[in-house]
Amino acid sequence: MKIIIAGAGEVGFHLAKLLSYESQDITLIDNNRENLIYADTHLDIRTLKGDATSIAILKDAQVKNVDLLIGVTSSEATNITVCVLAKQLGAKRTIARISNTEFLENKKEIGFVRFGIDELISPEALAATEISQLLNQSAFSDSYEFENGELIMIGVKLSRTAIFVGKTVKEAAKIFPKLHFVPIAIQRFGTQYTLIPRGDTQFKEGDQVYFITVNTGVEELYKLTGKVKQTIKNVMILGGSKIGKKTARDLCRNNFNVKLIESDREKAFELADELPDTLVINSDGRNVELLEEENIHEMDAFISVTGNSETNIMSCLVAKSKGVKKTIALVENMDYFHLSHSIGIDTLINKKLLAANTIFRYIRKGEVVAMTKLNNMNAELLEFIVNPTSQVCNKKIKDLDFPRSAIIGGIVRDGEGLIALGDFIIKALDRVVVCCLPRSIKKVEKLFL
Repeated sequence: MKIIIAGAGEVGFHLAKLLSYESQDITLIDNNRENLIYADTHLDIRTLKGDATSIAILKDAQVKNVDLLIGVTSSEATNITVCVLAKQLGAKRTIARISNTEFLENKKEIGFVRFGIDELISPEALAATEISQLLNQSAFSDSYEFENGELIMIGVKLSRTAIFVGKTVKEAAKIFPKLHFVPIAIQRFGTQYTLIPRGDTQFKEGDQVYFITVNTGVEELYKLTGKVKQTIKNVMILGGSKIGKKTARDLCRNNFNVKLIESDREKAFELADELPDTLVINSDGRNVELLEEENIHEMDAFISVTGNSETNIMSCLVAKSKGVKKTIALVENMDYFHLSHSIGIDTLINKKLLAANTIFRYIRKGEVVAMTKLNNMNAELLEFIVNPTSQVCNKKIKDLDFPRSAIIGGIVRDGEGLIALGDFIIKALDRVVVCCLPRSIKKVEKLFL
């Protein structure tokens, strides 16, 4: 696949790195020579210095032969302009990164496709949505919804109290035959090794396990993993960034009690005007005395989304020490991101990874409608729509030539989420959620073409 990425900042570089690992034909365009030198020496891609809105630069990048152009510069206007120009010059598909979430909310009304922009993504909006989902599944460290929650992916660290610790997947299935979930990936405690579970795979204490479940299965998972469902009502947000503002607005709409701390006086007053249902406090959120004055010990969740990763991590650790049930920190440094469970914070989120996950589904073959990478694990979750001509159509799952490093987690049929086992027959228009390791992605894609 031939791809142009406009913008070699954090999101652009991260995307280029992930795509270059998959041997995609990547051209990275940026005005900043230093960004390009770093990318050129670290990645197997072509770099091009210049203004991505220049028609001459786009032609030099052979835009007329491009399958996908991704505009991820820091300027929203530049990304939109690049996509419009690229489409007119022959690019098959375009994606623009935006920061104004009004564009997303009014996408259908405006009709961006008519201008030549196939998809809009906002890392800030994706982060705010991720935070809301994590608060809804408060006892779990990771979650992702398919088809508006018909199927839910949940990540949890197994403690000694989990009923199926010490049992194999097959033994657990016999003991709990009516349960509505299936394990799709395991990371052994203290390792970076990702395992796709089979019948003889044993659950062990300390495992980070990902499950696919339907709505009714969430309650079952709480009981079986020994987790307690925590009611979250009072939330404190540190940082009035775009993510902080959108998170506060979304949570207030869902009747949460929200306090937002912002150190910049002028910005705090603006936020107070824009967020009438949120209590905005103008102060330094790193001040432990202030947090105690604002009754941090009464908070159910603490979310730190300032522009500084270290501040976010340290303030979440303070909140945890004061008895806050759920802590979420925004981090930009990927090295920190991989340390989430050992640091002692419930969940770390990363805008670059969220944006990359959303964009990746346009690179996958077959009709992929949703995709996410599992946190800290070398595995992807893909949702395919089954075509009548697909190899999987009208076949039982157990009869498919499915690679061992991939597993079908669940199926959405006629709007209903189903946990599908070996005798389940896949039909046309089913939406199939598959978890697979990188080495099996191409084989899985072929099955759904």
